[in-house]
Parts: sequence; C-alpha cells; structure tokens
Amino acid sequence: MRIAVVSPFLDRRHGAERCVVEQIEYFCRQPETEVHIYSQSVQDFEFVFSSDFRPGQTFLNKPVWHRLPALPGPHLFHYVWWFLANTGLRWFHRKFRSLDYDLVYSPGINCPDADAIVVHVVFCEFLRHVQESLRLSTNPLRSWPALIHRSLYYRLIIFLEHRVYPNRRVQLAAVSNLTARELSIPAKRSDITVIPNAVDTAKFSPEIRLQRRTQARTALSFSDSDFVLLLLGNGWANKGLSFVLQSMNAERDLPLKLLVVGRDDQAPHLEEIRRLQLDGRIHFQEPSPDVLQFYAAADAYVSPSLHDSFALPPLEAMACGLPVITSIRNGGSQIVSDGVDGFVLNDPQDSSRLARLMRSLWESPDLCRKLGANAAATAKSYTWERNACETFAFLQSALRLKESP
Repeated sequence: MRIAVVSPFLDRRHGAERCVVEQIEYFCRQPETEVHIYSQSVQDFEFVFSSDFRPGQTFLNKPVWHRLPALPGPHLFHYVWWFLANTGLRWFHRKFRSLDYDLVYSPGINCPDADAIVVHVVFCEFLRHVQESLRLSTNPLRSWPALIHRSLYYRLIIFLEHRVYPNRRVQLAAVSNLTARELSIPAKRSDITVIPNAVDTAKFSPEIRLQRRTQARTALSFSDSDFVLLLLGNGWANKGLSFVLQSMNAERDLPLKLLVVGRDDQAPHLEEIRRLQLDGRIHFQEPSPDVLQFYAAADAYVSPSLHDSFALPPLEAMACGLPVITSIRNGGSQIVSDGVDGFVLNDPQDSSRLARLMRSLWESPDLCRKLGANAAATAKSYTWERNACETFAFLQSALRLKESP
C-alpha cells in the first residue's frame, strides 16, 4: 500500500502532529507499505528527501518527504496556498512522474481528494465556543483586523467541512466520542470510527516523575508544603483557568499554588488574579521541550475544559501518576472513570465542586496516591503503538471500500 500523508507540518511538539509522526513510523514498519509525506516542515524523525526518489523505487522503512514551500503572509492566505499547492503537486506527480497513491490520508481538511481523514477539531463546533470572543463590539478597535481574519479563516474551514465530510467516498475517524458526535452534524453521517489519542508511557511514568520531583520543584520555586496544581496548554479561557482561580479563592486557607504553562494573553487573567487577591499563588511559565519537569513539580492536574476534542496533557498527567480533574467537555474524559482514576466535572463552570475536589485531594494524600496509581494503570492502555495500529486498520478498511465496486 502506497500512502500519501498530507499535513502542513509534522513534529512531536504538537498534539495532532505528534499523532501523525507516530503513525507514520508505525506504517513504515508494516510489510509492503510505502509512505510519502506532503508537508512544509518535517522534524523529529527520519525521512528520505523527494530528490532521492525516482519512479519505480520503493522505500519501505523510511517515509519520502515531498517538501512544499511556505509563503509569508496572514494565516488565511497561508492555508489557501497550502491547500492548493499540495493538491497541485500530487497531481503533477501522478501526471508526469507516475507516482500514484492507493490512499491519501489527512489529519483534518488539508486537501479535496483525501480518501481517509482523522478529525482532531470540528471547527463549526469550535467556532460556537469562541464566537463571543470574536465580537467586534466587545474588543478594542486595534484588534479588529486580527479578529476579522480569524473569523474568515474559521468560516472557510467550516465551508470545507460541509463540502468534504458528507462525501461518502471519504472515510472519517475522530479522536474521541465527543468529536465523533460533533462531526456527525456537518458530515450528516454516523459511520465514524473513533481512534483515541495516546501517550508515550516510556517517557511519562510515575517513577520518572518522582525521581525528578525535588529538582523540578526547587527550579520552579515551590516549597515542600505547597500543593501544586498544574494547567498546561494554550487558550487558557477555554481550559477553564478562570474557574480554577475562583475555586482557589474559595479555598484560601489551603496552601494551593497553580502552575500555568503555555502561551496566551495573561492580561485578563492577571486582572482577575489581582481582584481575587491570589497574587503570589499563580505561576506562569513558558512551554519547554522538557515538559516532564512541569508534571514532576505538580501534585495534581486540573483543567475544567470548556471544549477539547481530546487534550493530551491530562492523559500525560495520568501516565505520570497524577490525580486529574477534567470536564466532560474534554473528549479525553471518556477514558477517565470518575472517582476511580480521576475526577470528571459534568459542568466545567461548577467552581464549587471543583473547590471541594481540590480540598479532598489536599486533605487526603492516600486518595492522591490511589487515584494516581489507577490513572497510571489506565494510561498504559493508550499507547502510540495502539493508536497507530488502529489508524492503520482504519486506512486498510478505507482502501477496501475504495477498491470495492
């Protein structure tokens, strides 16, 4: 099977892209399977440049990278160029280099001719959650160009969702049950495979976390008496940061500290921190390739998401043996048994219950250890090998359907 994988960039530092990298490495280990990557940037794994590829050759253990140039400009222009360019290059390869593909695989909408798509974000649903923040009337004039640009970009993706996903020739998969339900609306179909995200259990484990705990807490200026909550990722409003702050305010007598890791606008949250008089309790940190240091410094992971298809940080925290508090609106909550290996909020805005859960974790070290041990056991079932194997089976099924009359 010769597969074309279409993704604007690939590395191990972003959620969806990390998934595809792991999958490609698995595909290349399968008998008689050849992988060609159409991308603007590829990092963190081995490949063969397309300049080394000749028609008639086969590369069965390394993917072939057909590099596309990235043009400067706003994201909307960048996306349109990418969409057209990768489609045009594959047409050129098919027409003039006899480079045909049995299957075109894409994470999301990257081309009009994909045979199999794994959906990580349903933009028509995502826009519903962020449209309030895009209103011009509630934002300063200087931000209008950026807001208009974002709105146009989202509208274009939503237009494509309603054109591409209903096509029965395209086989669809989603990263969670939540995303599959959301996807069924623009796709107008129910034949959607669910392939959950995964975690590297060799990198994220309770043993490694505990080995690094003292050093990490010292480096991040936490004392032994601090009970450190961790929230990791961008889009802090969507991650429920405001509700975490409100819950910490309700439990002011506890030695709670919050470590927030990511890149976002701190200004609105700093104003709320001052208003709630939580100064000194909230620590903002830039992301780092050494993400394990943040899990090592933490006592619990908390992110009452307003909307996430399948957030990776809660699963990584579980693999590290940390008790996790998330919400039902995080698709990854489907792997969490409430009260057994973590806590799942039915309402992410229920700061009262969130506060009670924080207190119960602080008051009971035994509960923390029990939840953490169960969480690590659960996470072991969600390996990248499993994710890639299920994805490969999904592609084989898509190929059989494509070849059927």
